[in-house]
Amino acid sequence: MIRTLALLAAVGLSISLAGCGSSSKSSSTSSKTTSTTSQSSAAQRSKSNSTSTAFSNLPGAEKPLAQGFPPVHGRSLQEMATLVHGAVQFGAATGSFTPGTRRVAFALNQSSGGFVYAPTVVYIAKSPTSTAKGPFLAPADPMLVAPKYRSKQNAGPGGIQAIYSANVPLPRAGTYDVLSMSELPTGLVGGTGEVAVAKSSPIPDVGQKPPSIATDTLSSVHGDASLLTTRVPAEQMHSVALNQVLGKRPVALLFSTPQLCISKVCGPVTDIAVSLQKQFDNKISFIHQEVYVDNQPNKGLRPQMKAFHLQTEPWLFAINKKGVIVARLEGAFGVNELRQALQAALR
Repeated sequence: MIRTLALLAAVGLSISLAGCGSSSKSSSTSSKTTSTTSQSSAAQRSKSNSTSTAFSNLPGAEKPLAQGFPPVHGRSLQEMATLVHGAVQFGAATGSFTPGTRRVAFALNQSSGGFVYAPTVVYIAKSPTSTAKGPFLAPADPMLVAPKYRSKQNAGPGGIQAIYSANVPLPRAGTYDVLSMSELPTGLVGGTGEVAVAKSSPIPDVGQKPPSIATDTLSSVHGDASLLTTRVPAEQMHSVALNQVLGKRPVALLFSTPQLCISKVCGPVTDIAVSLQKQFDNKISFIHQEVYVDNQPNKGLRPQMKAFHLQTEPWLFAINKKGVIVARLEGAFGVNELRQALQAALR
C-alpha cells in the first residue's frame, strides 16, 4: 500500500476504498484482491458508463509514437510521474503474469467514469523509487464491430470502444508498479497500477501444447443447443471438438460466456471472433467454449475450463496445425490483436 501511495501522490490521484476485484491493482483500489475477476476492471465500468467518453482521439491512440513522451534518463517511476499534468484511472484488463515479456492490457477513465482514448505509453519499475523502464508503446485496439455482428450482450458504440495493451518485460516474480502516460491537447496525463508476477502458472502458454480435451458440441450437450452458448444470437463455433482437430489444423479456441461474464467483455470479444470467422473459417477451426456447467454459475466451472486451469474469462488461444499455442489473449482484446493471433496460427 505504501508503494502505491507514493506513486499516487506524485500523479495527484486520490484512492477510493472500493476495490475492483483484480489481481492487477488500479489507481482506484486500496488492497490486494483475488484474480476471480481479473479481466478488465475498467471494462466492467463500461456498462454503468455506457454512453460516456471523456476524450477521444482513437486514430492517434491506435498509433502512438515514442518521441511524444519523455525518456527515462535514469529517473525513478515516481520522478516520471511528476512529469504529468493530470490524472486518469488505470483499469487492468489482464491479471495473470509469469516472468517474461508479457501483455499488459488496460482501459483509461477519468474520475467521472468516461473513457479516455489518446496516444499512450507505459513505464514500469520494481517500486516507485526504482529506475523506470520505458516508454513502452500501448496502442489502442478497437473493439467495435459492424452492427450485423453485434450481439445483445454487446453494449455497442456507447460502451468501451478500444483496449490498450503494451508488451513489457517482467523478468522476475514479484510486484511491479506501472505508470501510464497519455498525450492530450492539454498535456500529459498519467495513471498508476500494479502487476503481480507469479513464479509459474498452470495455464497453457505460448510455445506449449494445450490439453487435448473434448470441447462441447451439440452431441455432448445431448442436443440442447441452449447449453452451447449464452450469446444472442447464437454463434456457429461448435461444429467440432478441440480433440478432433488439435494437431490437424489451426484452431481459435475462445473461452467466454457472453451473458454471464463477470468482466462484461465476453460479449464484445465473442462478437469480434464472429466478425473475423468468415474471413478465416476455411483455414481455422473456430471453437467457442462456455464457462459454467449448464450455464449456471452456482454449478461451478465446466471441466474444459478446469482442464486449462482457468478461473476467469474470457481467454483466447490461437493454436497452429502442429497443435502448439502461438498466441494467448487474456481478458479484453480488440480486432487487431485477434487478427494477428489468427495469422500467427496460419504460419
